[in-house]
Amino acid sequence: MTRFTRDDIFRITKEENVKYIRLQFTDLLGIIKNVEIPVSQLEKALDNKMMFDGSSIEGFVRIEESDMYLYPDLDTWVVFPWTAEKGKVARLICAVYNPDGTPFEGDPRNNLKRVLKEMEELGYTDFNLGPEPEFFLFKLDEKGEPTLELNDAGGYFDLAPTDLGENCRRDIVLELEEMGFEVEASHHEVAPGQHEIDFKYANALRACDDIQTFKLVVKTIARKHGLHATFMPKPLFGVNGSGMHANVSLFKNGVNSFFDPNGELQLSDDARYFIAGILKHAPNFTAVTNPTVNSYKRLVPGYEAPCYVAWSARNRSPLIRIPSSRGLSTRVEVRSVDPAANPYLAMAVLLAAGLDGIKNKIQPPKAIDRNIYVMNKEERLANGIIDLPATLFHALENLKTDEIIKSALGAHLLDHFIESKEIEWDMFRTQVHPWEREQYMSIY
Repeated sequence: MTRFTRDDIFRITKEENVKYIRLQFTDLLGIIKNVEIPVSQLEKALDNKMMFDGSSIEGFVRIEESDMYLYPDLDTWVVFPWTAEKGKVARLICAVYNPDGTPFEGDPRNNLKRVLKEMEELGYTDFNLGPEPEFFLFKLDEKGEPTLELNDAGGYFDLAPTDLGENCRRDIVLELEEMGFEVEASHHEVAPGQHEIDFKYANALRACDDIQTFKLVVKTIARKHGLHATFMPKPLFGVNGSGMHANVSLFKNGVNSFFDPNGELQLSDDARYFIAGILKHAPNFTAVTNPTVNSYKRLVPGYEAPCYVAWSARNRSPLIRIPSSRGLSTRVEVRSVDPAANPYLAMAVLLAAGLDGIKNKIQPPKAIDRNIYVMNKEERLANGIIDLPATLFHALENLKTDEIIKSALGAHLLDHFIESKEIEWDMFRTQVHPWEREQYMSIY
């Protein structure tokens, strides 16, 4: 991770001809927000004196307590390479603070820092995340609006000319690398128009920052190619949806706490307890890791997305898979997370769930090495396999019952999240959808 000082930032600003700085932060729903300032205000920003109206941001504060301050994290300084024409634009990711100088508890990034401190109190130094975000590319119409027309008919690992998104994906990778990302893989995914770009793992806070930056770069470069990139979990019926598998591990001073050369599968007790904690809380954190009505159209059998609570080292149908790499690369892959999730909230609840397993030395159930999709309900129950929630409504009801996951969000974020998502569910529930008219108008 690159470290920057104030002097570094002022120097780079001059050398790179930076004219504007985006002070970025993330709202409750995981949407990037920013206050853009001219370079003349940079010193004020670095002095933590930039104020904004928090009442305008989803899940922040009421209008009578609206003044909030942005505290830039200097190590997140990046110059956007595609903005060179009339002076470049740079960005700093910020923490949100109250006027009295205390961290704002409704800031998802601040909240993740709080949960990471609880991890450190248990003796761990790092919670690492390697994300695998997937997205679709759709063509734009003559007005620049997204259509449902895909720009390729490719499949898993296809090449041009079948994969017509290859040039766009390559340009995305080049921009990411110029911004300091270490991209490990880039390929076409299973569904037509679907792509995946994987970048190197980092500590959870940095990795969540990277996810947010990644989404911004993907959408920006796609538009330059006349395409719309969407991280919607299931934009099309009948094909795979988009996931964001989370490869996570705990470290103590550079040593992977999940690796034990003498353990079963070379997994440590900590790894097994962590797995058990994830499985225990999975039905209750799903509202956070899969936060939209549309998320549950992805979590259905037949499209490679996990909808059953189980784990395996050999099998991709359960919620948790243990990739074969060992040593420093030993990790737990949580496959249910989708790219609509607020990454800061998702990592907070995953970490809290895993730590609960470690604190209480919860033993995981036996690994399921069969294809769960071909089991019937009786077989699943006999193997102790339960389903993830089937709708956002059921996921929210589960969330309300789990004190560990509620604590991982904190009262402010929890209350606003539930309120926002109950409104979303109610809007969906009361809407009349085209499917209903197609099914019922002629026969009733």
